[in-house]
Amino acid sequence: MLQVRLLGPVELAAPGRMTEVGPPQRRAVLAALAVDAGRPVAVDVMIRRVWGPAPPDGARRSVYSHIARIRQICERAGGAAGGRLRLVRRSGGYVLEADREQVDVHRFRRMVRQARASTLPDAARALLLDEAVGLWRGEPLSGLDGPWVERTREAWRREQVDATVHWAHAQTRLGDPAAAIGPLSALLDDHPLVEPLAEALIRALYGAGRGAEALERYAAVRRRLAEELGTEPGTALREVHRLILRGQALGAAPAAPAAVPRPQPQRGVVPAQLPVQARGFTGREEELSRLDALLGAARPPAPVVISAVSGTAGVGKTTLAVHWGHRMRGHFPDGQLYVNLRGFDPAGPAREPAEALRGFLDAFEVPPARIPGDVEAQAALYRSLLAGRRVLVVLDNARDAAHIRLLLPGAPGSLALVTSRNRLTSLAATEGAHLLALDVFTPAEAAAMLTARLGASRTAAEPSAVADIVTRCAGLPLALAVVAARAAAQPHIPLATFAGELADADNRLDVLDGGDPVSRVRAVLSWSYDALGPAAARLFRLLGLHPGPDVTAPAAASLAALPLARVKPLLAELTRTHLLAEPVPGRYVLHDLLRAYAAELARTRDGEDDRRRATHRMLDHYLHTALAAQRLLGPPPDRIVPHPVRQGVTPEEPADREHATAWFAAEHPVLLNAVHQAFATGFDTHVWQLAAALATFCQRRVLWSDWTATQTVALAAAHRLGDPAAEACVRRHLGNAASALGRQTEARADLERAARLYRDLGDPRGGAHTRLALGRVARRQERRAEALEHALRAVELFDATDDRAWQAMALNNVGWYHAELGHHQEAVVRGEQALALVAGTGHTSGEAHTWDTLGYARHHLGHHEEAAACYRRAAALFHALGDRYFEADILAHLGDTHHAAHDREAALDAWTRSLTLFEELGHPDAEPLRARLLHHLGEDPADTVLPERA
Repeated sequence: MLQVRLLGPVELAAPGRMTEVGPPQRRAVLAALAVDAGRPVAVDVMIRRVWGPAPPDGARRSVYSHIARIRQICERAGGAAGGRLRLVRRSGGYVLEADREQVDVHRFRRMVRQARASTLPDAARALLLDEAVGLWRGEPLSGLDGPWVERTREAWRREQVDATVHWAHAQTRLGDPAAAIGPLSALLDDHPLVEPLAEALIRALYGAGRGAEALERYAAVRRRLAEELGTEPGTALREVHRLILRGQALGAAPAAPAAVPRPQPQRGVVPAQLPVQARGFTGREEELSRLDALLGAARPPAPVVISAVSGTAGVGKTTLAVHWGHRMRGHFPDGQLYVNLRGFDPAGPAREPAEALRGFLDAFEVPPARIPGDVEAQAALYRSLLAGRRVLVVLDNARDAAHIRLLLPGAPGSLALVTSRNRLTSLAATEGAHLLALDVFTPAEAAAMLTARLGASRTAAEPSAVADIVTRCAGLPLALAVVAARAAAQPHIPLATFAGELADADNRLDVLDGGDPVSRVRAVLSWSYDALGPAAARLFRLLGLHPGPDVTAPAAASLAALPLARVKPLLAELTRTHLLAEPVPGRYVLHDLLRAYAAELARTRDGEDDRRRATHRMLDHYLHTALAAQRLLGPPPDRIVPHPVRQGVTPEEPADREHATAWFAAEHPVLLNAVHQAFATGFDTHVWQLAAALATFCQRRVLWSDWTATQTVALAAAHRLGDPAAEACVRRHLGNAASALGRQTEARADLERAARLYRDLGDPRGGAHTRLALGRVARRQERRAEALEHALRAVELFDATDDRAWQAMALNNVGWYHAELGHHQEAVVRGEQALALVAGTGHTSGEAHTWDTLGYARHHLGHHEEAAACYRRAAALFHALGDRYFEADILAHLGDTHHAAHDREAALDAWTRSLTLFEELGHPDAEPLRARLLHHLGEDPADTVLPERA
């Protein structure tokens, strides 16, 4: 029979002869088809399997060419052998028509499955496994490379290990342990940390009368585990060792072992981001069991395991994922990550993968200085963080497979659990995801849920009412939860009353497509909404206008034009009835169906003017609060003068810089959505002013992509307004963001456009800020003389605005560029002028940077004592600001200055303090500093040269 052989080099083989397939790419295309023999494989899938996520331009043409050649090869080879192979085009892709027995990996798996039958005698089991293991001819898919090949190869090698261990135990039980020693030894050399493999070999050695070798092998495995993982052998392996030491029989070998290496030890920060579990979780036993089965597969050397849970809205996908995550968090000792991607949020855009990536990096406390600006580079850093760790990654509410690919772990050991309304078939095809479709509850599960929420005595007393509620809620968990919440809140009302109300409400709303379970949730929500008091009902409708993902009580108060003291009880009422959730104290969330329902009610029950006034109040709340918070972060570059707040708006007033930073961090995703919503609803002035208010926070948190995205929307709003002042402001921010991302040509174009607009507007302050930005661009392009010219022009322009804080910063930039040009005395003069100006302005960061410039210049002038004094002042100011990176940076240069002055002890002290901070930040500057300390302040003249400054 003509066969495709993948468990070694990719070959076409018939008895007594081989057929040449061709070059590696053609063998890879054949392998990509053969692993799915009998099923269609899309061309895009083949391209990704052969070339990975970034295929060359001619990849599709190459695939078609290889398919044509493979079809010819199969036809010729099939003519001289039995069991022909045919490669045909079908709907959905190309199909390799073959009996799966013609593909060695499928034949291997069939025999392994048969061998695992509990009723099979050991002799038959051993024969089957011996034949299965004999199909391996070396490294599977040898000669091929790429991400898909590597993942597939690792998974198959794990299957080989499992089968070999299973065969060895059968041989041991049959009384022939010596036969297993050779194959087990060879495999253990390749997989030295797989404990069941080591256990099987030690059992075989002991059973063959080679007890001393068995003990030596145990010692070697134990040593390897300690050195590489910092762990001891597991219980099973330790028990075998104990019995051997006592000279006792080992007992029967296990019938179906699982080759599972020990998890790696915990390292560093362990994030625990899973939301709170739902109370009274019931049912889903089959689904939980299927998820449980993935745990063994998630262990190295298997590839990354992905499960995609799909189902209609309200079916409980998130509830299942969170419940399972909490139940199994002990299996993921290195952390649990969670993000709601809002892929189907009707009120705003989905959360971009870049935002989720940044959240994950923050969860591991990666210092901003180590986070690259490019999204692909961020994804690479994220995957590197997860490599060697066991982490659960829950990606909730994904729009499609493309929405989450950047967020998938890249190395074995971790497990990604994805939920989506869509069935992510392409994720299964390209990434090997396990698909799990979540259906509505069965009647028994639905009844069990009501019993868990309401108590057995109450549901047992009214079984017919329970059956009616179950039927009319169509088994949808969300609908059942709302019914149960209302019934629990009114225990004196019979369940029959709720069942009757549900029946009466069935035709009251404009439902979705008939037959869809979601159509029934509206009926439930309608009478739950109707039971609210008038004020709570109005607030619920207005919350449908909020951009999400969550809302605070102060924002809700402005939205509804109510005092904070009145809105808090209304939020509590909505939370009690499950129309609102409070996953984090003080932050309230609408389920996306509830948000859509609330927005629909607002459209049908509130006038357009009322809705627009509410949206205006909400945007006023965020704009005025953001501007107040921005001012506390330091003198803002933009003098935004918003319109007065509308009546009923109560902006928040952060108390200090720390509270302002915390507010921005918590509201950041809301503010991003608010910018987009303001543009969609025509509040263009709010768009560009909100974007400007966000700029300082985005800049300090290294959120370059968000900075760019908000300013891009703001530019469109400025054009729609026809407002050149708004456009100038936006262009300047776009230029700064582009420069931070390394796109200096693009930055220069935006900044030069801004400079012309400010000149035409007669706005010297805006022009001055633009000159500062152009100077930074010029410096990054190694044009330091031009950078100095821009900074000097900025000083002149700020002088005309009476803005001492920013004039001081411009003078400091002049001083710094002079220092970089070697004009160190001039740098000192400019720095001292800047210090005199900045005093009393509250621009602490500007003052700290100026002391840094003075320290740098005086060091190079040889005035080491004065330089050290400047650095100490700068370090103290950055410490007061909580800016640990610049504090560490200044201390390192203070140490350099002491070293140049031959003050060994002071240099050692400063470098040690700097190293401590850099290590806490995880910053790469720690390494050269540590090397310097380890050399005990050697007298290499290079040690006295200050590093290039950012």
